[in-house]
Amino acid sequence: MNDENDGLDAGREAFKEEAAELLADLETSLLELEEHPTDEDLIGRVFRAMHTVKGSGAMFGFDDIAEFTHEVETAFDLVRMGKLAVSKELTNLTLRARDQIRTMIEASEGKATVDHAASKEIIDALLLLTRGESEQFEAEREVEEEMAFAAETGEAPKHATKEKNLSVTYRIRLKPHAELFITGTNPVLLLNELRQMGKCLVIAQTDGIARLEEFNPESCATYWDIILTTTQSVNAIKDVFIFVDDMCDLHIEIVDEEGEYDEAEGHMRLGEILMARGDVKITELKKVLGAQKKVGEILIDAGIVDESHVKSALAEQQHIKEIREQRQKADSTASIRVPSERLDKLVDLVGELVTVQARLSQTAAESDDGVITSIAEEVERLTWELRDGTMSIRMLPIGTTFSKFKRLVRDLSIDLGKEIQMTTDGAETELDKTVIEKLNDPLVHIIRNSIDHGIERPDVRESAGKPKMGTVHLSAGHSGASVLIKIEDDGAGLDKERILKKAIDNGIVSPDAELSEKEIFALIFEPGFSTAQTVTNVSGRGVGMDVVKKNIDALRGVVDIKSKKGTGTTITLRLPLTLAIIDGLLVKIAGEIFVIPLSVVEECVELTKQDIERTHGRHVSNVRGALIPYIRLREHFDIDAEEPEMEQIVITEVEDKKVGFVVDYVIGEHQTVIKTLGRIFKAIEGISGATILGDGTVALILDIPRLVQTVERHDAVAVDMAV
Repeated sequence: MNDENDGLDAGREAFKEEAAELLADLETSLLELEEHPTDEDLIGRVFRAMHTVKGSGAMFGFDDIAEFTHEVETAFDLVRMGKLAVSKELTNLTLRARDQIRTMIEASEGKATVDHAASKEIIDALLLLTRGESEQFEAEREVEEEMAFAAETGEAPKHATKEKNLSVTYRIRLKPHAELFITGTNPVLLLNELRQMGKCLVIAQTDGIARLEEFNPESCATYWDIILTTTQSVNAIKDVFIFVDDMCDLHIEIVDEEGEYDEAEGHMRLGEILMARGDVKITELKKVLGAQKKVGEILIDAGIVDESHVKSALAEQQHIKEIREQRQKADSTASIRVPSERLDKLVDLVGELVTVQARLSQTAAESDDGVITSIAEEVERLTWELRDGTMSIRMLPIGTTFSKFKRLVRDLSIDLGKEIQMTTDGAETELDKTVIEKLNDPLVHIIRNSIDHGIERPDVRESAGKPKMGTVHLSAGHSGASVLIKIEDDGAGLDKERILKKAIDNGIVSPDAELSEKEIFALIFEPGFSTAQTVTNVSGRGVGMDVVKKNIDALRGVVDIKSKKGTGTTITLRLPLTLAIIDGLLVKIAGEIFVIPLSVVEECVELTKQDIERTHGRHVSNVRGALIPYIRLREHFDIDAEEPEMEQIVITEVEDKKVGFVVDYVIGEHQTVIKTLGRIFKAIEGISGATILGDGTVALILDIPRLVQTVERHDAVAVDMAV
């Protein structure tokens, strides 16, 4: 009994995961369908998503979801048959239904409460819409058929539309794969759905069931032959099995059609039926009946072809058969669904392996044993390949996130009375799934801000010589070890004077402060800052953009703003590809070792006592004629130790400017497994995490952008950097 419950629970969890994917695809399909209402592929995608949610929901006990979804599925079945047109009203209702289904799923986990009045309102509106439009469609179609019949016969027909109700008899063989039960699927429910379609005869075939001592209760060894007489189409029958399509072999043949066969022709002979079903081969039947030889033998005996030609044809036939079987097997195992917790555990283990591999390499380097060195090099190569492979598994195209915001743009533009379209570019750019998950909230706030504050109303845009419809453009692309995500709008742009005045009024900056354009734009990320005149459902409370900055900083990313008044604004997010393992540069100061992310490192140069004297103690260095400001990490972290005669500067690029970091010396590159710091260390600025080195010591990972910001705010180095 417990095993059954465990299986049901696993099936319910699998349904929730599948439903989440289907609802996301449904939203994307509906938004595309709104732009292309006659696209049959999109209509089919919407219908299949609804049908799968309904069927799977009923199978795993989500009866309320199945019942609710059935009405939406019915509407799109009418659309699919051409009886109902895709309208804005239908799209709006279906999007509302999609949100309601998601709420029902969350309610099953105790995360939400279902508004049953809203469900009834959606269903009533759908019934009203489908009844009215489908009846009108049918009336118009009947008139056309009546007129066509009258033109041909000269008299009004009484049964002009009778052909639509002609019955067809199908021969169906449903042969589930052995692992069907593991997914929680109950084939009896599928058979019951067929029984509701018409007169149905079901015969269970049990010849595949093993003896009791070899019997596996988790393996499906039964298959079914079904004879179904119905007015439904082949597609309607296939739709019953749409969510187990890859878990069974399904064969459907028409064996009788009303009006197609003459009753005098008699019935098919038993042998023909067995052959048609595939239960007996033609060679076996002919052998039993004492029939003639194989076709190849007949052709050879008749002297029509040579034996070598027949052998060649048979070899080709066998080859094609094997290739197709291999292709089918490969297709059926092309992808698998793995819980994200298992993937996270795998990444953690790979991280530990990288640390152990570093210890092995260090031990091998300290020994004179060539065998150990050789093994260490091989383990290092395999570890790197395993790391890259594991990281690639975690990588997802950012387009899955981009598609979610089309709904946001659509709904907000309607609420604010604006006409806005969203365009995307670089949706195939891949990013670590953890980064993508944490990127959702910042992007929501930025897009909402662009729509509310950036893009003007249609009449304002027209008076400014712009198109009535504004555009929000999302793009993504790789830049070294980072990903650049840009959110651009063609709205009013940022008003520097207004932002500065608001910041002064709020006491964020002093009235006599001299700020650059970039520093003024950065003020919008301050907590509580807002230039909105009134508080609305979208903005005006001063929360949102500070959340963006906080979340992007937590991702070790950088935010950059460029704007031109009257033209538009571009916000660029620079994010690391992954949060788990990075390539770092080990540096040493006295007895302490630090890690600088290699992605921001430009070069390393020497710093001598003479160099310091030539600049009169100012924190700048002349590198090939360019003055580059630097930060002395020894002073910043208050490390009390004697300075070496020659130090080194690690030059990094932060927000399009170069900044150096003075260290005692550079050790070299190191593959770094990031370990998060405990809560007690969260307030420390300039440190993003730690890593364990090969000898077991701990090295702190420097947060270079935050370190620069901290020094600019609190250190006298800011004066030198301004120079």
